[in-house]
Parts: sequence; C-alpha cells; structure tokens
Amino acid sequence: MQRSNQPVEGLDSFGATYWHLQSAALVEEALRRREGVLAVEGPLVVRTGSRTGRSPKDKFIVKEPTIADKIAWGDVNQPLSPEKFDALYDRAIAYLQTRDRFVQDVYAGRDERYRLPVRVVTEQAWQSVFARSMLVPEDDPQVLAEFQPAFTVVAVPGFLADPDRDGTRSEVAVMINFARKLVLIIGTGYAGEIKKSIFTVMNVLLPAQGVLPMHSSANVGPGGDDLTIFFGLSGTGKTTLSAEAGRTLIGDDEHGWSDRGVFNIEGGCYAKVIRLSPDDEPEIYGTTQRFGTLIENVMIDPRTRQLELNDATITENSRAAYPVNFIPSASPTGLGPKPKSLIFLTADAFGVLPAASRLTPEQAMYHFLLGYTAKVAGTEAGVTEPQAVFSTCFGAPFMALAPEAYADMLRERLAEEGAAAWLVNTGWVGGKAGDVNRVSINATRSIVRAIHDGSLAQVATVTDPVFGLAVPEACPGVAPELLAVRTAWADPEAYDVAARNLAERFRVEFARYADNVSEAVRQAGPPSEVKDG
Repeated sequence: MQRSNQPVEGLDSFGATYWHLQSAALVEEALRRREGVLAVEGPLVVRTGSRTGRSPKDKFIVKEPTIADKIAWGDVNQPLSPEKFDALYDRAIAYLQTRDRFVQDVYAGRDERYRLPVRVVTEQAWQSVFARSMLVPEDDPQVLAEFQPAFTVVAVPGFLADPDRDGTRSEVAVMINFARKLVLIIGTGYAGEIKKSIFTVMNVLLPAQGVLPMHSSANVGPGGDDLTIFFGLSGTGKTTLSAEAGRTLIGDDEHGWSDRGVFNIEGGCYAKVIRLSPDDEPEIYGTTQRFGTLIENVMIDPRTRQLELNDATITENSRAAYPVNFIPSASPTGLGPKPKSLIFLTADAFGVLPAASRLTPEQAMYHFLLGYTAKVAGTEAGVTEPQAVFSTCFGAPFMALAPEAYADMLRERLAEEGAAAWLVNTGWVGGKAGDVNRVSINATRSIVRAIHDGSLAQVATVTDPVFGLAVPEACPGVAPELLAVRTAWADPEAYDVAARNLAERFRVEFARYADNVSEAVRQAGPPSEVKDG
C-alpha cells in the first residue's frame, strides 16, 4: 500500500486510507465489505443504487473568474457559486473523515504530452476498481511517492446534498471546480460519473493545447495507417463496432486528435451489456467472463452465480468496466495515426435515414453539431414512442465550451487531413422502432468494412431527396432497401410523412447554431423543398 507525499485536500488521518491497491486487493476489500458478489468466472458484480446512469441535470461547474468566460453556460453546464461548492466540499470531507477511503493515482490521456495526472478518492472499494480500469494507473512506487495530481476526484455516494441548503436540484450533485482542481461527486454510486467528469475537464483543457477532444471510439487496420473514428451516443454501437477482430482497438469512448494523431484518453472500456451476444459481440462478451471486470446493475442467479445479461429488471443501462487490454485486439499504447475515416453513428428510430451515406466536409460539420440519435420505447421511464435526441458533438453533457469551438476544430482537422466522413444508421429502416427489426449488426459491419477497405467510396451515389445525403447505390452484404430507404416502407406515403417530420426537426434544432457557421454549413442539412419519391 504505497502512500503518496501529496495529501488529499482537507482529508486528515481519521479513518483508514487505502493507497494504490491493485484490482485483486480491491476486489477482496469489496467482497469483505459486502459491496458486491463474484459471478461465474470471476467478475465483480455491484449495484449502483437508485441512480443507474448519469445524472446530467445534477451536474455543475463552479463559476469563478478563471473559467467564467470560457464555459457555455446553460441547462447542460449549470453554474454553482464557489461558496456553495466550498460548503458542500467541507461537509463531504467531514463525512469521509470517519470512513475508510480508497485512493488511486492515475492519468487521463495516453499521449504523455497531454496527459492529466488525476487522483481519485472513493468511499467504496469497487469504485476504486473502476478508477484503475477506466483511467491509466501508475504503478511505479517511486513515481507514486512523488505523484502530484493536477485534478482530484472525490466520490462520496453516501453523502447527500440538501437542495434547499446547497442550491442543488436533488440530493445528487456532480461538481467541477477548475480553480481548486477538484471534482466532487455526491449522492450517486454510478461510477460513470467519475470518468465523465474527468472527460469534461479534458474537454476544457485540451482545445487550448490544440487538441480536439472527442466522444468517440477508434480503431486501426492491420497496416497501422487507416484509423477510423466512430462518433455516437449511447446505444448507437460505437463500442461494438470499434472492437472488431482484425483491427486494433485504440479505445472505445474518449479520444483526442492532435497534430500527430489520435490518442485514447482512457485506459479501459465501459460497455453496455444489456442483451450482449456472444455471437455478435464476442470480444466484449468475453470480458464478462473473467476476473478483473466490474459488472454494474446486472441480475445474477443467486445459486449458480450466472449473469442474466438479458434481464433489464434493474436497468437497460447495465455496464461492464474493464481494462482495454481485456480486448484481445487492443493497442498496448492507446496511440494511433491521423484518421482516414470518420463515422457518425445514429440509431434512427423513425426508420427514414439510409443505412449509409457519405458526407461532404460541410455535412460532417452539420451532423457533428446536430448529434442526432433517438430513444425507443422501453429504454427510459415514460418513453412509449420513438423520440428524437440531439446531443451536440455527440456528447453535449461533457462538452463544456461552445459547440462551435469543437466543430471549428473538426473542420480544420478535416481540411488538413482529408479524412472521409460517413453517416451510418444502426437503428431502423423501413418503419419505426417496434414495427420493423433493427438493422442487423452484420449489415452494419459490412458497411464499416467497405468503408475501411475503400470500396464504398468507389460506389456511385444517389442524393436522398429529403435529407440531401449522398447514398451509395449498393454495398456487399447489405440489402438494397437499407440504402434506398423509401422502397423499404410498405407504405411509401407514410415514409414521406415520417421523413419530412424528422427533416423539420433537424432544421429546427440546427437553427441554434446557424448564426455561428458558414452559409455552406447552413445549407448542408435537409433541403427546404422536397419532391415526392
């Protein structure tokens, strides 16, 4: 248990501090404290409490002079006064004084030029397993002895905020203080808040260093020179598609694009596992069958200890956290070259977007700012029909600067590198979700492979009359109607109505960015006049 010479701010010697325990020792501690159980083959299974996903409405950034004029304040980036933060932090630390806590010293960023030293202090042992898996651990005793964190995350799920007293929305709060270099997470055991809060920090710090931060996965082909970036919101398939046999996984969720290439910000993967298939997703499924993986909110047979991955009793957002090297094809460095392809993934639940379309640079910027996907019935309480979701830069909750700042960096990178951009619909074609089957993973993989080998770029395209997209006429392994979408609908007139409705949603949503982009980008969305058929 290697101690550090650098103390945790405000935390003195009361209670026991477990410094730098490795995963096996942490699992032992978690079991001893009854924080979780072991499943067959050894993964640690835990529950995160009442919050089984992120709490974006409970996220705050402390508004103080060093950061006030940089943040795009609003519903996503809510301000909190320094005084409110200080009071909450002091009370949370007082709570933590009398309890055991676990400390990990880690890094965010696999490129040493841009990495951020981070200290993660958790109330629970299993959250320390998460921190070691999801960030890049430092295990050299000499380095640990002198480790100086640039940011410290304190996760205290057992301490609850008082909304009336603290100015929060609920008992949960995720707060980032750039002046004090602190993140405080209270009232929620959902470990994803740890990694996403640090991602938010990196999304503020990296652009100032000329690096585009991206909510994306990335992989590279066997030649080592054809890297692909996958942008996409939860449920669109970016983790699944990037963990492809025959290609090297750079990372599955967070990356930076610098002047010399792409680097993973994390050290691990955080994959959704609801209805995970050993046939369709063998690499990810394999991680659920080994010691060292952390499984969140999955039902388990109490007698056999078999995981019930198809059971959504707790949540649709069940997760597995594991070191990236648990994927056989993962890169040992987390570093890759400049990208040749960008793929924007969307799960269109209205069934009107083609399965694949090529984007001009202006369309890439348009769809990057729009960040469209959809929710389907049953994924959240109260969702009974498909709902359009727009998350700018495919990661609005984590992008603290103005969206146009990230989009301008993307435009510059595309102009410099000449990477090809594609929009791939992994959702539904031919009818809305619930009426038709989702596009098969095999069909999507056929599209992605054709992008990788360059063959899809050689296929003639037709212009979609509603969305203005260049749609390939054919792709091996892909049914023609997945590309010629209107022909997939039993009632073409119903398609016309659904497509025009979604196109209008695009126009309405993009209006918020129109004043800050070029005329070419404004014209890159659906045309205002559409001819039938």
